[in-house]
Amino acid sequence: TMTFFPEFPQLYKNSFFLFYRVDPYGFERPDDFDYASYEAFFSRYLVVLTRRAIKWSKLLKGKNSIQKSLKVKRYIRKGIPNEHRALIWMIVSGAQTNMEQNPGYYHRLLEGEKNDKLVEAIKTDMNRTFPDNIKFRRTADPCLQHTLYNVLVAYGHHNKAVGYCQGMNFIAGYLILITKNEEESFWLLDALIGRILPDYYSPAMMGLKTDQEVLGELVKLKVPAVAELMERHGVMWTLVVSRWFICLFIDILPVETVLRIWDCLFYEGSKIIFRVALTLIKQHQAFILEATNFPDICDKFKQITKGTFVTECHTFMQKIFTEPGTLSMTTIDKLRETCREKLLSQG
Repeated sequence: TMTFFPEFPQLYKNSFFLFYRVDPYGFERPDDFDYASYEAFFSRYLVVLTRRAIKWSKLLKGKNSIQKSLKVKRYIRKGIPNEHRALIWMIVSGAQTNMEQNPGYYHRLLEGEKNDKLVEAIKTDMNRTFPDNIKFRRTADPCLQHTLYNVLVAYGHHNKAVGYCQGMNFIAGYLILITKNEEESFWLLDALIGRILPDYYSPAMMGLKTDQEVLGELVKLKVPAVAELMERHGVMWTLVVSRWFICLFIDILPVETVLRIWDCLFYEGSKIIFRVALTLIKQHQAFILEATNFPDICDKFKQITKGTFVTECHTFMQKIFTEPGTLSMTTIDKLRETCREKLLSQG
């Protein structure tokens, strides 16, 4: 029997979705969705969620502010309750400060002159964004496509160096599902693209290419047998991990797990992406090493992002901080520098 905490209705709302064809975020579950094992996981996770909700409400004491501290970092690693997620993301990412310092800026972007090519590119991607989410359907009311369109158009005019590129639509879509607020989604997108992810979406995608190489170097250090396998079969890292970086694990890992990763991403920065990638690879090392050819390797990398290991988001998040071992920002910065130079010299 479950203890009932009436002050946390959000938790129970989620448990009603256990047997639905649609999850709490509006995503349709696939035909082969394993309801039984998901229920087993969720009933355990509900206990964690309830415990965390109580801790967070004590921490926030009804206030809408929080100071960065070791305690807050620890709390965030253990997951932000959904009802506080938008607020905490906004504060720890610096988006809140930016929004407050630029009142009316977002709306001015929407009212200003538009770049037709940019608008066209964004319109083209509207129906391709989460076709499996009922809230993004044209028939939905309200239809989140309008919100998504506004956020992307505003961002493309705010950051002209980036404009719009595929992948940003998925990230903005997730932000909208969590914040349910257009302007907040815009400022969080700005935090991610402008500060947290170094140069992932600019036309040359230099930062993205660099970070894929950095992951390759980290795998050499931490899971050398897999690095050796990749080299032997001539599989470039970009083939198997580019979507991990571009979409920040959206449509790759389960929604709940992605949100838990993003909790840490907004607080701790892009280093988290490497922790997740290394954990997936290290945990499935033996499985990956069974591959005997190029297509086999690519297939194994698709497989390792599915199953109970990634669904059990709470234990998965504990793993990303232990499994890869130490990973300092200094190490990543050094690797970024050498990988970047190598890429630039290759032209």
